[in-house]
Amino acid sequence: MRQGIMMLFLLLYLKSWGQELQVVNLRTDRKINPVGTGLSPAFSWELIASQRGCMQTMFQIQVTEDTALAGTKDTSARIRISQSYNIDPHFVKRAILPAHKYYWRVRVWDNHGNVSSWSAAASFTIALASRQDWAQAQWIGYEDIPDSMRVVPGVHSGGDKFYEKHKARQRPVVPLFRKEFLGGDHIKSALLFISGLGQYEVSLNGEKLGDNFLAPGWTDYDETVLHNTYDVTDKLKAGGNALGIIVGNGFFNVNKERYKKLSIAYGMPRMICRLMITYADGTVKNIVSGDDWKTAPSPVTFASIYGGEDYDAQLEQSGWDKPSFNVAHWKQAIIVKATEKRLVPELDHPVKVMEILPVKKVTQVQPGVYMYDFGQNASGIVELKVKGKRGQTVKLIPAELLNASKLSNQKATGSPYYFSYTLKGDGEEVWRPRFTYYGFRYVQVEGAAPDTAANILLPAITQLNFLHTRNAAPATGSFSCSNELFNRIYTLIQWAIKSNLQSVATDCPHREKLSWLEQDYLMGNSIQYNYDISLLYRKLLDDMREAQTDSGLVPDIAPEYVFFDDNGFGFRDSPEWGSASVILPWQLYKWYGDTGIIRKAYPTASKYANYLQSKAVNNMLSYGLGDWYDNGPQRPGLAQLTPKALTATAIYYYDLMLLSKMGSMSGDPEGAKRAAALAARVKKAFNEQFFNPATKVYATGSQTAMAMPLCVGLVEAQYRKAVFRNLVDSIEQNGRKLTAGDIGFHFLVQALQEGSASQLLYEMNNRDDVPGYGFQLAKGATALTESWAALERVSNNHLMLGHLMEWFYTGLGGITQQDRSIAYKEAVIRPEMVGDVSWVKTSYKTVFGAIISEWEKKADELTFHIVIPPNSSALIKLPVMKGQQVMEGGQGVDKQRDIKVKGYEDGRIVLTAGSGDYRFVVK
Repeated sequence: MRQGIMMLFLLLYLKSWGQELQVVNLRTDRKINPVGTGLSPAFSWELIASQRGCMQTMFQIQVTEDTALAGTKDTSARIRISQSYNIDPHFVKRAILPAHKYYWRVRVWDNHGNVSSWSAAASFTIALASRQDWAQAQWIGYEDIPDSMRVVPGVHSGGDKFYEKHKARQRPVVPLFRKEFLGGDHIKSALLFISGLGQYEVSLNGEKLGDNFLAPGWTDYDETVLHNTYDVTDKLKAGGNALGIIVGNGFFNVNKERYKKLSIAYGMPRMICRLMITYADGTVKNIVSGDDWKTAPSPVTFASIYGGEDYDAQLEQSGWDKPSFNVAHWKQAIIVKATEKRLVPELDHPVKVMEILPVKKVTQVQPGVYMYDFGQNASGIVELKVKGKRGQTVKLIPAELLNASKLSNQKATGSPYYFSYTLKGDGEEVWRPRFTYYGFRYVQVEGAAPDTAANILLPAITQLNFLHTRNAAPATGSFSCSNELFNRIYTLIQWAIKSNLQSVATDCPHREKLSWLEQDYLMGNSIQYNYDISLLYRKLLDDMREAQTDSGLVPDIAPEYVFFDDNGFGFRDSPEWGSASVILPWQLYKWYGDTGIIRKAYPTASKYANYLQSKAVNNMLSYGLGDWYDNGPQRPGLAQLTPKALTATAIYYYDLMLLSKMGSMSGDPEGAKRAAALAARVKKAFNEQFFNPATKVYATGSQTAMAMPLCVGLVEAQYRKAVFRNLVDSIEQNGRKLTAGDIGFHFLVQALQEGSASQLLYEMNNRDDVPGYGFQLAKGATALTESWAALERVSNNHLMLGHLMEWFYTGLGGITQQDRSIAYKEAVIRPEMVGDVSWVKTSYKTVFGAIISEWEKKADELTFHIVIPPNSSALIKLPVMKGQQVMEGGQGVDKQRDIKVKGYEDGRIVLTAGSGDYRFVVK
């Protein structure tokens, strides 16, 4: 009996012991079970711990090609480090080979003496690593152009005379490619490696592979082309199989039709692929693209990233991507020359259809013209379901706004842009565009009517949906509060972020679709609190490196599809834009602990700083766009309230300070010293030119002129309080109106929050009577607009002015990190109580797990719910009035062994705590 009780106790103990510590959310190269990653994958995981203050002390990783990890012999080394993210593959101590699938698991030890069980297994599939891995696959096309007819870089403007000599005037054929083959018996694995330029869709035996949209991501195709990997093991048949690919234009070819921001022709649509079939006996069969493939025009008769898409269903060839299709009327594909220097795997999250928005309202605005209102301005395409007669055509014209006649208004977003669909007359037909997208809220329908309309002879639309497309980066944060206007502002900015995260970060999803660089770092914090942009931003840095000129210039856009040669106006060379090449790697390091990106980006950053030095006169820069779209007396555009030299030189100084740190981390101590010494000279020159020691005012005293020097470190210590006070006073005297623009507003938000003036930020933004967020909402905006005043003549879905988003997390939620911390290892929780806000809920997912900061004001107490993930800690600063008590878990915080009271500062109690779930009460 006693032995049975002891055995039961032992079993219960072992069960509870196993639950003390768990390893979850295994990621390879920041993805869960990625298919198509690089040769040097980085491993990460998170912990779940029942005890507070949990810190990993050791880990063990097993990697194998065998799915049966549970039976793997325990021979891997135990690594005594606390890091649980970006773990280098050299710890695995085994060869990682291209075109192989691996499984891995991990277990950890913690500071409390707990040992986790082995995690559930995760997997990763390595893509092809070099051109030699493609097994003689070749780029193939339906047609080609000679090098002399290419238009690279593209042309922003040009008359017919120019285009007559180039293929940018020609409408490319959007081709189909197919290849039929036998699968064979005893297939162990089958991996498809593929790219199509500009974008492609691939199917196997009539089934579309993957849910990517506009794949692969766009790049400078003379430098780098991205490819994708699909595991098709379960889709191959032993008998006949068929691969089918359709290839559109994307940024590879933008011809001179309809709206175009630029015209460009790297070449005509083409594709390359290798299907690698591995059999149980180890033999390998390759199906590769070549001139033995067949090709024909597709039903897509027009496709432009800028102009829209036309589809003629009468041209469909049933079964074209299935076995046993008759290809007698198809022609042989031709071999085309590669444009790229590198063909590499796409590591970023793909663009996908992320949300489906149903129509909110349908109205007839003219005879035979209907307007579909989806209630939300966003990026995407439509999905049309329609019935009608063969040969009837439906035209769909998307728009952000309506004009005075209640018709689609594309004046500010690129016109003409439209979709058209010609019916085949076969019951209900379903269609969605494949190779374009736009920013819109409304769709004007011509040539069809809702199926609810009476007495119509037009095709009947049974359903029209809005498919919102964006980068599939996982969400990382959430915010809500008691102030409904702030919740609406959060949603307003969110839609601008979502609409402009593609395979680059665009400024708008219609007119430009270009990666303007300044917003990448200025909006960086606002974006990263909402989405994991670690992979997207690494890709942006690759684009910048490739766009950098021999002189060191990093142009304002990257990829630089077109040279905005503006004679020094700033649209190609503005320091506040090119400085993204210096600031972004530092941000990635601080957000995600990515030390490797510092070393990789340092040569580009250093070369750019040298370029800026060559442009400086007496250590000052005085060119560029300046504080773009500030809120001055004139129409928004170039800076009106702040000297260009102030923003350009301030960011130059900040670049040099970061470069000094990056040089020390990259094995270049001499370069670090030079950057620091030059920064000191720039600081001296800047203050001599712009700072008035008597008035303690910089330059014009604008919001940007005062905030930017405070944030980048240009203000001498003895003047900081006076400069900040003058900034606050000037805002108060100006009626608390927003005037800072694209460059300055980020620094204004940062300066006010860090200076404990969040109440002023609240007062500036909790209103709708002057240009700002509330003003935009009052005018009916559903996404952040390009101008503070939500002007109709400019974009109404724009990324660049959304910096208040950052304050929702760092101010109201209070989630930041200590200066010395990286990846939020040492978080700071310092929530702000402002205005009428009575409660706030925020969460932010770091590499360690979710930080939660929630608070609520009640009549006689303040409550705080704070969660710190395992393997990290927090400095917690809670507002406390004299005589109030701070309780946690029913007792005073000074009696809690998991919490240490560090003291009091500025009306707050300062605590330190390890990981855990904490509920504080102040009363």
